[in-house]
Amino acid sequence: MRKSAYIFAALLALTVSAGASAQSKSFNMGKWIEVHNAILKELNRSYVDSLEVGRIQRKAVDAMLESLDPYTVYVPEEEQEDFQMMLTSTYGGIGAIIYKPDVNGNVIINEPYANSPAAKAGLRCGDEIESIDGESTHGLTSSESSEKMRGKPGTSVTFRVRKLRTGELTDVKVVRERIILPSVEYSGMLDNGDGYIMLTKFTEGVWRDVKSSFQKLKSQGMKRLVLDLRGNGGGLLSEAVNIVSLFVPRGTVVVSAKGRTPSSNATYRTTGEPLDTDIPIVVLVDSGSASASEIVSGALQDYDRATIIGTRTYGKGLVQSIRALPYDGQLKVTTAKYYTPSGRCVQAIDYSHRNEDGSVGHIPDSLTHTFTTTHGRTVRDGGGITPDFEVKPHRYSRLTYSLVLGGIVEQYALKYVREHESVDEDFHFTDYDDFVAFAADKEFDYRSSARAIFDQMKETLKEDGLADAMAPQLEALEKSLDMDKTTFLRLKKDEIIPFIEEDIVVRYYFQEAGIRIRLRYDQQLHEALKQPAITW
Repeated sequence: MRKSAYIFAALLALTVSAGASAQSKSFNMGKWIEVHNAILKELNRSYVDSLEVGRIQRKAVDAMLESLDPYTVYVPEEEQEDFQMMLTSTYGGIGAIIYKPDVNGNVIINEPYANSPAAKAGLRCGDEIESIDGESTHGLTSSESSEKMRGKPGTSVTFRVRKLRTGELTDVKVVRERIILPSVEYSGMLDNGDGYIMLTKFTEGVWRDVKSSFQKLKSQGMKRLVLDLRGNGGGLLSEAVNIVSLFVPRGTVVVSAKGRTPSSNATYRTTGEPLDTDIPIVVLVDSGSASASEIVSGALQDYDRATIIGTRTYGKGLVQSIRALPYDGQLKVTTAKYYTPSGRCVQAIDYSHRNEDGSVGHIPDSLTHTFTTTHGRTVRDGGGITPDFEVKPHRYSRLTYSLVLGGIVEQYALKYVREHESVDEDFHFTDYDDFVAFAADKEFDYRSSARAIFDQMKETLKEDGLADAMAPQLEALEKSLDMDKTTFLRLKKDEIIPFIEEDIVVRYYFQEAGIRIRLRYDQQLHEALKQPAITW
């Protein structure tokens, strides 16, 4: 009797405790909603200046969600189009990349997409748009101009265009279409029977593009597949599952999701028959490969189905779901973590141990756990997918970054197009002296990394009052680090020419030709193809 009483008392205590916990959560929720509303009402009543309620409320919501993780975000109605474009890579428009070097100048067609409405209407690289539907482009920003070019497919927009070669001023009417930005940006045969597929996003239906690309390459004699996921920030989980299903048996587990609620828990298996379960596969990854890219590379690694080569991936092992909100808003909320077939969670242990680019920083082995692949190889969790063979990318000089990001190479490409009617598709740039003369006349930061660090150190020494005492040493070091612009440009010739070639060739033959140029000089790719495949 006494034992039964003890058990009953314990159960009662647990019930009371659980009820109190639920009441506490409910109380806290109600408390903070009440406090929030009271603050807002008081501000609206007594704050000294007029109150922009929408602006401060949006900041409050963004700050609240940002404190959770980088991926839980509020998407209001007015941002829905951009959000959908991110998921589907589609929009209504003319299909061209524009360039606006001067807000008070014209819009320049930098690069029309192949078979786009812009290309069909005869717009070419270097053509200048002076007005859009009668409104001058002078005073418009690049984004404002782009917004005016977008619109519902089937509608038209009229440009006042100054043609690049003739200087003729003419009206060009373009009928907008549904522009689909390809997620498989390129596929083709490399040397020695290697087929290559560059996948940049996991958008809706992209697995079909991967499938058709694979079949085409197989018909061309492909003996090994190279799947390039470098810089691929992810996308739809379902597309990752479908792509893995092309290379492993039907019914194979690809990824598992685990969250707080039963609806967040799921195991995703392949449902279709595979295309090929035997062909050797190389998957290229880097610190920009995230989310769905890590699902694909992690699953293929766990099943010893592919050799993963490159550098450790980003480390985003979180699943987001879309929840409807009032006034046609949406909440993209993190609802689960995902796990590879071996049991690994690729999510970084915390958000503080990350590199400057956001990818996983150093994590000691003592903080990670070991797992095994199908054939007994050891793999670890703790953040990202660690490649089977590490091959680091080429590190470009500060000068090259400055030329590319500062638009100097882009400006030179436009100049080159004005002066040359055509180039070969397998283009090789030979007039580097002309580029040096062009770039030397432009304003940009051409300091070496060492000189930039020196300048920063010199400023710090001034703040500490040590610059005068160290003047002789600083002067000698500064002299040794000094290099004039022209000399530095010539020194980095081999590094800069590939960017010039790519920027020029896309303006004659579109993006695919530019990617072929890029692959020509891709040292990481060439080194990766030398690594032995994992075979069993």
